[in-house]
Amino acid sequence: MPAQSIRAQIGTLIIATSLVQLAIGFFGTFFALRVALADFSAFRSGLVLSSYFAGFTVGAYFGNRIIERFGHIRVYAAFAGIVVAATSAMTLTMEPPWWVILRAIIGFGCAGLFVTTESWLNAKAAAEDRGRVFSIYMVGCFAALALGQLLIGQVSIEGAAPFNLVIVLFAVALVLVSMTRAEAPQIVAAKSLPFGLLSREAPVAVAGALLSGFITGAFYALVPAWMQDAEIDPQTIGLFMLTAVLGGLAFQVPVGRLSDRFDRRLVIAVLAGCLIVTAIGILQLPQTLAAILPAAAVFGGLISTIYPVSVAHAHDRMPADSVVAVSGRLILASGFGSVLGPLIGANLIAWYSIDGVFYMMAAAAVLLVAITVGRIVIVAPPERQERTFDILAPQAAPLAHEAAGSAEQAAQT
Repeated sequence: MPAQSIRAQIGTLIIATSLVQLAIGFFGTFFALRVALADFSAFRSGLVLSSYFAGFTVGAYFGNRIIERFGHIRVYAAFAGIVVAATSAMTLTMEPPWWVILRAIIGFGCAGLFVTTESWLNAKAAAEDRGRVFSIYMVGCFAALALGQLLIGQVSIEGAAPFNLVIVLFAVALVLVSMTRAEAPQIVAAKSLPFGLLSREAPVAVAGALLSGFITGAFYALVPAWMQDAEIDPQTIGLFMLTAVLGGLAFQVPVGRLSDRFDRRLVIAVLAGCLIVTAIGILQLPQTLAAILPAAAVFGGLISTIYPVSVAHAHDRMPADSVVAVSGRLILASGFGSVLGPLIGANLIAWYSIDGVFYMMAAAAVLLVAITVGRIVIVAPPERQERTFDILAPQAAPLAHEAAGSAEQAAQT
């Protein structure tokens, strides 16, 4: 196939996925605000907010198997259709059980879209261009996720317009991908990983994935909801979340370079230690934008980099031919943490307001520091593999490493 046609396919996929990430970024913050207005109990609020992460984890884990059976274009259309249908159905009811189910379906569909896109990109990008393509892809995801926060102040939280906006964005992405000419990419079977091996060989990576998911899930689901309850202006909420996302983007390259030079476990310990200070510091700072926004940027940067450093450390410890299997296990760990974070945090908000959530996140970081430092003391650092730290966007973070691993396996066969 001509190089120009391949570049057009890649460009179409990146644009379409950026639209999807724009919708996810907007919908995630908006939905947290909408749940706060619904006046659910603390447990029900946590369940509704965490159900997206549960669905996302299941979709990320089973996405490749579905693609193997039905092909990329059909699967992309099916996943986008699932998200559109579930989002439309959410306007018909406000009953918590239905919203739990529908949000889980949306999470499942969104994960499927990312798995399909990244598998497709790996198949179409030339080996020498793959790193650059995925860097562009992830920066596009970050930019779209950030832009989604700016839409929060432009729509009425109470009406159906936000749901309709999400439907439009997913529908446009579906049209873009459905109209592209593409050959079916080759699917490479992933090597299995014995249960428990990753936890024994790289416990810091598993703990980092689990606890970073716990912290990130709580932050993105609960902080906007609390700000809504505190009657903070929606535009200010959007600005706060935008700053956190941009902080995540700004931290990626410098933290990645540090993790490629030093023991990644030490980098994880430092990131978690800084997270403890920042989480507690946010509660002590004057409640002004000039003080809070820089802290939000730092906090967003810290929570967005612990996971990719953990994944890179896992690949240092494990054989090169188990990249996809390792990433799959870390997806499950991160997803499990993402479900627990909002569930536990929602109940803490009911008792201790937002202070309880930030102290909970600080406590999770303390646990990560303890696990990491303990491992550093008793186990020497591993030899560094050729694979290095990759830029990863929030919410879609686990998938890029899995896709990159698929490409490596393809190159080896």
